[in-house]
Amino acid sequence: MLTLAVLLLCAASSASASAKGGAAGPRLNNNQLYKFGYTTEVLLDRARGSKEGSAGYRISSDVNVNLVWRDPSSKDNQLIQLAISNVRIDHATHRSEKKNVLHGSTAESVLGKTKLAALTKPFLLHLKNGKAKAFYSYWAEPATIKNLKRGLASLLQVQLNTGKVVENDVSGRCTVEYKAVKGQVTRTKILETCKTAETGFTTHSQVLGVNRKSSSVTTFTLEDGFIHSAVAEETHSLAVNARRSAAATVVSRQTFTFVGTEAGPLEAAGKDVAGVVKSIDAKLAAVGIVAEKVKSQCKGCPSLFEHWQTQQKQLEPTSLSKATAPRSFLALLQSIRKASKGEILTVLKSASKTSLPQVVDAVTSSQTDASLDAMLEFLNFTDAKGLVLQERFLYACGFASHPNERMLQVLLDISKGKIGSTDIKESVVIIMGALVHKLCQKGGCNLPTVVQVKKLILDGPGSTQVESEVQMYLLALKNSLLPEAIPIFTKYAESEVGAYSTIALTALQRYNVNLMTDAVKQTVNRVYHQNRRVYEKNVRAAAADVILSSNPSYMEVKNLLLSIGNLPHEMNKYMLSKIQDILRFQMPASKVLRQAMKDTVSCNYDRFAKIGSSSAFSGFMAQSADVTSTYSLDILYSGSGIMRRSNMNIYGASKGAMLHGLQVAIEAQGLESLIAATPDEGEGDLESFAGMSALLFDVQLRPVTFFKGYSDLMSKMFSMTGDPINVVKGLILLTDHSEVIQLQSGLKASAEFQGGLAIDISGGMEISLWYRESKTSVNNRGALVLTGNVTVDMDFMRAGIEVSFETEASLDFITTVQFSNYPFLVCMQMDKTTFPFSEYLTKYESVPSGKSAVSHKSRKQLVPGSEFPLHQENSNMCKKVFDSSW
Repeated sequence: MLTLAVLLLCAASSASASAKGGAAGPRLNNNQLYKFGYTTEVLLDRARGSKEGSAGYRISSDVNVNLVWRDPSSKDNQLIQLAISNVRIDHATHRSEKKNVLHGSTAESVLGKTKLAALTKPFLLHLKNGKAKAFYSYWAEPATIKNLKRGLASLLQVQLNTGKVVENDVSGRCTVEYKAVKGQVTRTKILETCKTAETGFTTHSQVLGVNRKSSSVTTFTLEDGFIHSAVAEETHSLAVNARRSAAATVVSRQTFTFVGTEAGPLEAAGKDVAGVVKSIDAKLAAVGIVAEKVKSQCKGCPSLFEHWQTQQKQLEPTSLSKATAPRSFLALLQSIRKASKGEILTVLKSASKTSLPQVVDAVTSSQTDASLDAMLEFLNFTDAKGLVLQERFLYACGFASHPNERMLQVLLDISKGKIGSTDIKESVVIIMGALVHKLCQKGGCNLPTVVQVKKLILDGPGSTQVESEVQMYLLALKNSLLPEAIPIFTKYAESEVGAYSTIALTALQRYNVNLMTDAVKQTVNRVYHQNRRVYEKNVRAAAADVILSSNPSYMEVKNLLLSIGNLPHEMNKYMLSKIQDILRFQMPASKVLRQAMKDTVSCNYDRFAKIGSSSAFSGFMAQSADVTSTYSLDILYSGSGIMRRSNMNIYGASKGAMLHGLQVAIEAQGLESLIAATPDEGEGDLESFAGMSALLFDVQLRPVTFFKGYSDLMSKMFSMTGDPINVVKGLILLTDHSEVIQLQSGLKASAEFQGGLAIDISGGMEISLWYRESKTSVNNRGALVLTGNVTVDMDFMRAGIEVSFETEASLDFITTVQFSNYPFLVCMQMDKTTFPFSEYLTKYESVPSGKSAVSHKSRKQLVPGSEFPLHQENSNMCKKVFDSSW
């Protein structure tokens, strides 16, 4: 009985649906020709529009639609013919005659006779229940023409009931949401879900990346069972996260409007679609409704070598502080990406000795198979004399925007082979760690080469007793940020070798706070409080940094406060300054610090009145709606007045993402004998040493040594010129975003956003025993250019927009110490010079005849220089230093 009831209910509901004429999709009548007007247009502009109008064009035509065949058993299974005629091509917005590249032209003169004939040749669409089951056209037709037809055919795909489905159309396989209300259907395509054969790439860093927001809505009105009108609008906005005014928008519109009907051809006889199609034209084929790739051909474009000849002057070292250098770098990079291995080698071999390092930067940053092959053939890693070019290649690999497994495999092969320079051997392994991190971020942690390199660097520290090799593996692990490396860093944090401890502790500070287990925290606290052995001051300071940045507990903070007063003089002052900086800058640990400071035992005048010159300070470099940039300066001295550690950091934050833009750390030890001073606790047996370590855009670079050992120190002392030692110099591809946006109309938009940075970071240390004064300096010079280019190129017409900005800046950090008396005088200065900032907007349109129109807009301004504020004590001390110097 239950089964019978269910059957009766189903039959009743089916009869009810039939009574209502429940069509699944639009239906055409036999022997009738439906006439429509059709326009598709594309507009390109900056995000907020502009007075002079958008770049772009409009294609208008008439379209005839008729029923070819219907399945006798299903009215919603139809084969439809569409024929385009009376094609017109115009600008999407009004143009003066001077800027109208289409003035006096016809569709045939723009498209060409062959393409116009192909566009106006009828094609077929198989619709079943309102869905496109097959699209029939001719394989021999140009891809651009077939895509335009696909765009029109996709517009006829509509579902008459509300719901969410997955559909295939010209945009790919997409999730689509329908809403049907009284003769009107709204189709919203969720573009993020669309799957196509064309893939692009983007920068791994969100702060430096490009964000795209897209929407696609089509509104249908239906009368007498078929489409009366369809209006589609699709918008894609691309913006640079760090500066959202550097943005471009693509708008694609389609309008399909019913004009009328007239008598049409009779329905064809046949059992199935395939047979009917073959009877109409045997050359018609099911070519797929998803758009196919279009190979763009650049007619009259210069070769790579010709392009290089026009750019080489801007890539000489003397130009690296100017914006012309990164602009030429980006232009050359685009040419290299289209070049063969042979063409790239020709440029590498023809470059001058001074410009060659910059060419290596560009070739490596292009990240194509051809460029990587060219670099491997050009460089000889067995030759120690090629250190500069080899290191530039390795650093460019480390900064790669979208590295692949092959790049990592290449570095692994180099590390296994013979390497002439020890420095290069270290850099290869350190950079492999950075590539592992980037590949893991993209979900490639289980790739075979990544697994091999992970094993190599995880086993590395325990496989050797050579100090420099242990440091090399630890730095590689620091770059990799592998969770599996945390136990290794925890072990080496308690090492007797100060360099191991410092690397391990600074690495732990880079990890997500959630990975800091109780065991890790206990180890770091043991180091700071010296529960098992005595540590150097800079190691204890690094441990304190880890504790305070890892969601410290009340007891951890209280114990830190209680230690103040029992530390070496300068360490006391450093910790006080660190705590005050956290409170003033309202860092995450400030809340628990305030709670602990309510206890008068841990917070009182005796503890907080310690004197000294060490300090820690954080401040804002820039604040905007897009990005916030902060800096921090930490400096720790020995009790004798010689700098022990100086640490400068610059961070960028955007929409919850953080980028460690720069860290320059200078360390010195074992210099007390120069001024007959007594070393601090635990530092009596340290070898004389001074060096610099740099971390740039989340990539740790190989440290640079100023001197090591007493004899090296004395030779450097007498030959010291005060000239800074270069730490990193070159051209870096910061932003790299490339994608092809398939528009619903069948047109394609190509988006390319690249940001290039020319950078020169150097540091120096001077000691004058006569004047009992030391000076350390970190000099940062840079020029930044970012360009965003969005182009719609249909062979027969090209339109595009380019947004860009550029700037040149310098930042100097100088520390002067006079240690003739105690407390010694310390003056820190962080200066930003006045720098230019320029923004540009270019729109362009062109046709094959050679006619083109270009419009330019620019805005330039000078940003005044300034000295970044530090704490008041520093200002008072600087006054004394300069007064005494005078």
